[in-house]
Amino acid sequence: MSTSTLIAIVVAAVVVVLAITVTLAVLARRRHLRNRFGPEYERTVEEKGGVLAAERDLHAREVRHDKLDIRELPPERQRQFADRWSEVQVHFVDQPAGSVDEADDLVAKLMRERGYPTDGYHGAVRDLSVEHGRTLEHYRAAHDIRARSTDGRATTEELRAAMVHYRALFDELLTDQRSR
Repeated sequence: MSTSTLIAIVVAAVVVVLAITVTLAVLARRRHLRNRFGPEYERTVEEKGGVLAAERDLHAREVRHDKLDIRELPPERQRQFADRWSEVQVHFVDQPAGSVDEADDLVAKLMRERGYPTDGYHGAVRDLSVEHGRTLEHYRAAHDIRARSTDGRATTEELRAAMVHYRALFDELLTDQRSR
């Protein structure tokens, strides 16, 4: 076998190995993002118009999230938040729209105390999506109902649903106390 033939075979083998390595790395990254973000992965693919743009966005969210100082709450603070939630629920009977506003405020306060920036709804969604992608739809639904409630366009049943949605995220933020 000539030297040039041997070099061509080695170069071809290296190219194939590199292609396989890159493909496996891309697939591993995709699997990681799908697992971490859950339903938020597909939502972002749709929103961004493609897998690559979505994966860049989700990766940027991870990088940003890793810089946050997400902290646990001491048991006493957890109890105080839980007690405050109970009060908000009791208010629902007399003031459904006001209770939804209170629930939104309480979720924001819990986020802030845990270390999540609360620089607006879209920022909160971005930051929550990394660790709470599976309950993020609850937050979106509650936010939408609250916005309609502000305009007087939400029924009492929708306001009740908003409370359930807020509760799902609230419970997860309150009980998911693993160190990041």
